[in-house]
Amino acid sequence: ITFYDPSTGLFGALGHGIHDGETGILMPVGRGSLLPSSVAGVRKGEAGKPGELIGIFDVRSEAGALLLNDETGLYGRIEADKLYPELFQGERMPVGTREEVVVGKAEILSNVDGSGVRRYSVEIVKILDLNRSTKNMQIRVTDPVLLSQTGGIVQGMSGSPIIQNGKLIGAVTHVLVGDPTLGYGIFIENMLDTAQSLLSLSKAA
Repeated sequence: ITFYDPSTGLFGALGHGIHDGETGILMPVGRGSLLPSSVAGVRKGEAGKPGELIGIFDVRSEAGALLLNDETGLYGRIEADKLYPELFQGERMPVGTREEVVVGKAEILSNVDGSGVRRYSVEIVKILDLNRSTKNMQIRVTDPVLLSQTGGIVQGMSGSPIIQNGKLIGAVTHVLVGDPTLGYGIFIENMLDTAQSLLSLSKAA
């Protein structure tokens, strides 16, 4: 999960959509659930070979419903914040607009070893496009601890929030196969815009 708004119950995750592996088409949502999970291990990334986090899901405990698979991420509604309060303990944080994002130091929030969410140092090396829906910035992992654990960005880190100057500005979305220390991020505004559209549609219905 990238963000959760307790006032609406909506959450956003991944920062990119889920596509059919053969056709590349964005897959429609039939039914989906938000499940508690834990990190059991990590396969370290290296040039030409993306790494991945190995997760364990608790299929017996549904914490929310998936409502939308969009180019900007996965969206749904939390249904069990009172049943699983430990899953939704987070820091309230102001949102940074796309115009506030600058090249320079930043942090990501991620859980890569199963011990909980931690802050890791990254650098925004390039702002790519203010107007496209995703891949808005290029980021480089600089944190020595994260580099030693994962080699950089690995599969399973998608949706990790990007923090700059005390504000939530985006989420990690992709890794460069040739260099796992480099990857892409989406502006958080794009994800929030999608969530707002989903909220407006649900109210209209």
